[in-house]
Amino acid sequence: MQKLLIANRGEIAVRIIRAARELELRTVAIYSDADRTALYTRLADEAYALGPSEPAQSYLNSARILEIAHACQADAVHPGYGFLSENAAFAADCGNAGLTFVGPTPEAMRQMGSKSQAKEIAARVGVPHIPSYHTHDAEHFSRQAPQEAERLGYPILVKAAAGGGGKGMRLVQTTEELLPAIEAAAREAQQAFGDATLMLEKYIANPRHIEVQVLGDHHGNRVHLFERECSIQRRHQKIIEETPSVAVDPDLRDAITAAALRLAAAVDYTGAGTVEFLLAPDGSFYFLEMNTRLQVEHPITEMVTGIDLVHQQLRIAQGKPLAVRQEQIRQRGHAIECRVYAEDPAQNFLPATGRIAVLYEPHAPGCRIDSGLTVYDEVTPYYDPLLSKLISYGINRHDAILRMRTLLRDYAILGVTTNRQFLLDILDSAAFAHGETDTGFVARYLESWQPIAPISPEILALAGLGETLQRRGHLANAPLSPARATTYGREETPWHRYDGWRLGGHR
Repeated sequence: MQKLLIANRGEIAVRIIRAARELELRTVAIYSDADRTALYTRLADEAYALGPSEPAQSYLNSARILEIAHACQADAVHPGYGFLSENAAFAADCGNAGLTFVGPTPEAMRQMGSKSQAKEIAARVGVPHIPSYHTHDAEHFSRQAPQEAERLGYPILVKAAAGGGGKGMRLVQTTEELLPAIEAAAREAQQAFGDATLMLEKYIANPRHIEVQVLGDHHGNRVHLFERECSIQRRHQKIIEETPSVAVDPDLRDAITAAALRLAAAVDYTGAGTVEFLLAPDGSFYFLEMNTRLQVEHPITEMVTGIDLVHQQLRIAQGKPLAVRQEQIRQRGHAIECRVYAEDPAQNFLPATGRIAVLYEPHAPGCRIDSGLTVYDEVTPYYDPLLSKLISYGINRHDAILRMRTLLRDYAILGVTTNRQFLLDILDSAAFAHGETDTGFVARYLESWQPIAPISPEILALAGLGETLQRRGHLANAPLSPARATTYGREETPWHRYDGWRLGGHR
């Protein structure tokens, strides 16, 4: 492996490029029209245009990606997460084109990447799983869904059979809601994963979301890197993750990690993967799905184990054995990750767009920021609204929370609405401090959330004055002062502006 093409964008592309550089691999970035000036395109050794901004015409366009890989003489492809990362056909196409795919084999991806088939394997190896219904015949699925939903018992989940991250998922409470939910989930699944296949699953109330990180090499070695808890979610998508889980004792940890390794062994899994479970209030756990790729939340596992998961992915893809044995892997301390999204929690998490005007990413001991942002970047509506990931580490959970609260307070991003204050309010809550976390946390404690500290008129006035003086050049090399200037014989103040408001133009 000499030259690695990253078939992704944003912060995960930055993360992979930096890891590859550490291993002395050349890197190739690909970008859509919307990402032409993105940070990752400048960090890579080479960068090539994909096409229009829409995912179907860019990051989901496997033929175009392989064409670029051939043209630039790349010999490996890392898919990141999302887009084509769990697409077995793309993995197979990479192999047929002579490229090393940094991930599991296409067959393992087909078996475990499909939620329905993965459940069948789980049953075969004795891993408890949630009652469900699935078929690969979309027309038959729609016809049988009402009957199967009644058999499973409401409430149920309509879920995309391929992919994860909460995409293509709907909670259904009644028969009347079922068919509209199926239609909406199918559209979203097709757009996100290029596969509209769905399944029904019995809904378990108030569970914790526990996942186990696994690694496997081509020599038959497999290890787990303990568990992560990802219960704090909105729209079935994680926003805060931590490790270890306060709900997992040593006996449960042994049972759930052993179950994860049995599943990985059943498909001869290679590379990095994550086996996800629901932990019921009574302590029983159920297999949910396996993500056959790197997870968004992988940094917290790296923080408590000291193992670089992207390095391991690349080593495994090169045919090298795992760098560690199970008995060498230890958890030390506690780590938390908060996902900063371009969205408005006060408006039902409506995705936000805009140009980043101010960006301050603080750095301190025990803190890490995974980001693909620079100031003046445009946040567009085309992709997932994840902007960056803030990660804190402490000798215990209390210290990790203290560091994360400070990190969130100091982190600044202006120009686009984010969930920063929402995340901080979760971290400040007594329920989170006591570890009372499950997948219903947000709905239970923050359903009617509103920011409690609106910007005062005085601060808005000062910001307006600062903006005006900055644009007139009075703040370039001098502190803020009441200095005034005369332009064309007229006194210039915030109340005498020459540029008039224009839609989409100057403010």
